[in-house]
Amino acid sequence: MKIIVPMAGMGKRMRPHTLTVPKPLIPVAGKPIVQRLVEELASISDEPIEEIAYVVGHFGDEVEQRLIAIAEGLGAKGSIHYQEEALGTAHAILCAQSALDGKVIVAFADTLVKAELNLDPSKDGVLWVQQIENPEAFGVVKMDAEGHIVDFVEKPKEFVSDLAMIGIYYFKDGATLKGELQYLIDNNIIKGGEYQLPDVLKNMTTKGMKFVPGKVDDWMDCGNKNATVETNQRILGYHKDDADLMNGGLSQENSLIIQPCYIGENVTLRNAIVGPYASIGSNCTIENSIVKNSIIQESSTVKNANIDNSMLGNFVEFNGQVEQLSISDYSTQGK
Repeated sequence: MKIIVPMAGMGKRMRPHTLTVPKPLIPVAGKPIVQRLVEELASISDEPIEEIAYVVGHFGDEVEQRLIAIAEGLGAKGSIHYQEEALGTAHAILCAQSALDGKVIVAFADTLVKAELNLDPSKDGVLWVQQIENPEAFGVVKMDAEGHIVDFVEKPKEFVSDLAMIGIYYFKDGATLKGELQYLIDNNIIKGGEYQLPDVLKNMTTKGMKFVPGKVDDWMDCGNKNATVETNQRILGYHKDDADLMNGGLSQENSLIIQPCYIGENVTLRNAIVGPYASIGSNCTIENSIVKNSIIQESSTVKNANIDNSMLGNFVEFNGQVEQLSISDYSTQGK
């Protein structure tokens, strides 16, 4: 089994947090979003993961090495592939064409899931979907009476289905997918200036390939600050008993941690209440403050504050009373 992770986007909805790091490497409950995604996929697969192929922009060697290390941590080969232009989801997948053979999972790195991975060997693929209340804002699938997916509709103005595609797909034959992706580009089949994966899927089903929906227990968005903070809360709830949520070197003076929380290495708490649902990165100091339902990355200091529903980057210094924050790396605010 191989996993392809398209993640070349600029992450503009997550600014200012994506000014120095791509969105999939922003931590949620102490681990980068992309790491939690591939770990979840690996844990629910009944086959070992052979390769994780990342489709990226030019994020630099340090980011690429972190991605390869995530793959190697799962016993898989990590490979880097570049999408030089933002030409759509189908184009992004084809950028990893050397990984398109055998069984393939394609997972876009802006959501996290709790899902069942039941792969019917008689089917050509599985598309994971979630029943939603506002299908007009999503790409949805239509089903036939036999439970097969027969059509794909992007942001329908009139109701056709309430099953939204969440961005995770399984293909029994990656080589067949590669051929269909290439066909789309060779024939310049474009919508909105981009080559779109639903057009590939529609062509495959028209040829008689059988796709079925996959069940999602929980679909968590990481598209913007508020959504990512909420996802952090839910992930901490799922993993509240994991030993790696509490790391070593904690210095705690007249302070209280209300679980569930993630506490990185060498964190200092003085006259502080942390939690519930707070993620505090390594080498942070929280003093005379209350921090709950928030993400603070590494080497940051918070003093004299009461914050909720907030995200702070790395090397932030904050001193003040604001209740909701969204502060990028290397920022200083307050005295």
